[in-house]
Amino acid sequence: MKDVQNQPDHRNIPIDKVGIKNLRYPIRVKDRRDGSQSTIASINMYVDLPKEYKGTHMSRFVEMLHLLKPEISLKKFSVLLEAMKKNLNAASAHIEMSFPYFIEKQAPVSLAPGLMDYNCRIIGSSNSCNDIDLVSEVNVPVTSVCPCSKEISEYGAHNQRGIVQLQTRFKKFIWLEDMIELVESCASCDVFSVLKRVDEKNVTERGFSNPKFVEDIVRDISEHLIADGNITWFSVSAENFESIHNHSAYAHITRGVEPAK
Repeated sequence: MKDVQNQPDHRNIPIDKVGIKNLRYPIRVKDRRDGSQSTIASINMYVDLPKEYKGTHMSRFVEMLHLLKPEISLKKFSVLLEAMKKNLNAASAHIEMSFPYFIEKQAPVSLAPGLMDYNCRIIGSSNSCNDIDLVSEVNVPVTSVCPCSKEISEYGAHNQRGIVQLQTRFKKFIWLEDMIELVESCASCDVFSVLKRVDEKNVTERGFSNPKFVEDIVRDISEHLIADGNITWFSVSAENFESIHNHSAYAHITRGVEPAK
């Protein structure tokens, strides 16, 4: 049968990224407590397309996902990126894999268990020099109490839920749980799926005694990451869905971390 994708193209324009988006696929990811957990990922896969080719072979992207089974690992990500380049005659390859990650979390006083879900993502790419780049991302819900509101009010302070996005590059494997726990420790208070009345009292008072601006949250997280010799680069942003405004408060820091001397 005629292979239309391999036909020449005369427009002389290379394509930076071509491939598939939003493919839902079952995966297993590393779990610090249980070894691994099953989840469903939404996957984007791209390669570059040289100017002389009309198209790429879309079905091959899905076929090559079997290289990742049964468990997602950084090593398998690297293998898949190189396989994409080889099988699709590409100089570069890129993967984005987004998935919900579940952690059992106890309420702070009653210790009632509940499952918290966190939106996570692994981003991988390989360039024409075969350099592999991997980024881990977590999106963590938090609560924050406004320091200004607490300072100027006779009683009370406005508080809100927010979302912190943390991306890291690293020398050695880093657990998603470690990234999540770092973010939660730098908020006014973390978020729980199950709270009894004694727990609600605890998180309300804990947040009130630990007021944080979005600026404080991203700076506190950054301070920890800069001191961590395993982290080579990070990006952290905090968005508070303000309870007294019709807009969000936002702060963002991106840094390459210099090796310790």
